[in-house]
Amino acid sequence: MSTQPTPSTPSSEQASAIDDADLVRRIAGHDQLAFEILMRRYNGKLFRVARAILKDDTEAEDALQDAYLDAYRHIDGFRGGSRLATWLTRIVINQALMRLRKHKRDRIVVPFGDARSDEPEQAEADVADERSASPPAATLRAEIRRVLERRIDELPTAFRTVFVMREVEDMTVEETAECLSVPAATVRSRLFRARALLREALARDMDMATVDVFSFAGERCDRIVAGVLARVPEQPPDSRVGAPASST
Repeated sequence: MSTQPTPSTPSSEQASAIDDADLVRRIAGHDQLAFEILMRRYNGKLFRVARAILKDDTEAEDALQDAYLDAYRHIDGFRGGSRLATWLTRIVINQALMRLRKHKRDRIVVPFGDARSDEPEQAEADVADERSASPPAATLRAEIRRVLERRIDELPTAFRTVFVMREVEDMTVEETAECLSVPAATVRSRLFRARALLREALARDMDMATVDVFSFAGERCDRIVAGVLARVPEQPPDSRVGAPASST
């Protein structure tokens, strides 16, 4: 008796060979392999958008799973009027916001519909990216990343979401505005404010850390004093100012 083969995990070559339109058509025909390809293609982007809203990895994963199931159930409703990535991002945002309201975990300080267009967009900073970092450098980068993640989490939800979509996911102003259903000017304004708030928070971190840079007190101080005293001659120093050392 023959058994129906189970679909295997698609290779990267298989996944890249299928465009979004073909994926939608296949998923509409209940092709689970195509659905897996879609999830693996957009997992990173969509998770970070959900994480930006919810500030919690587990909650973001749950919201993303709910969003995928919602997309699967309504795939016939995707007409191609926008990019598939935009359509999926909207679903994820809606799921995350519903979960946010349900759990009352956070408070949206600036509603997504509030627009302020009078603030200029700040020029993006060039950040060096060392691909072959040494272990100490990798550890430092990890610690810097954790500090930055904590400060991003402290941003108001509307600012935090725009920051992640624009700076982390490198989405355009127009794509971000379409996903959030706000004017492009609002996206620019929120990104400007998010950057400003991050700079202020990170500057405070730097100010506090600077106090303890190259710390000297404690063991180091004791060690140097002890080392010098151990090398001081037993005889008392000549009391005359500028007197030459004894030759005896």
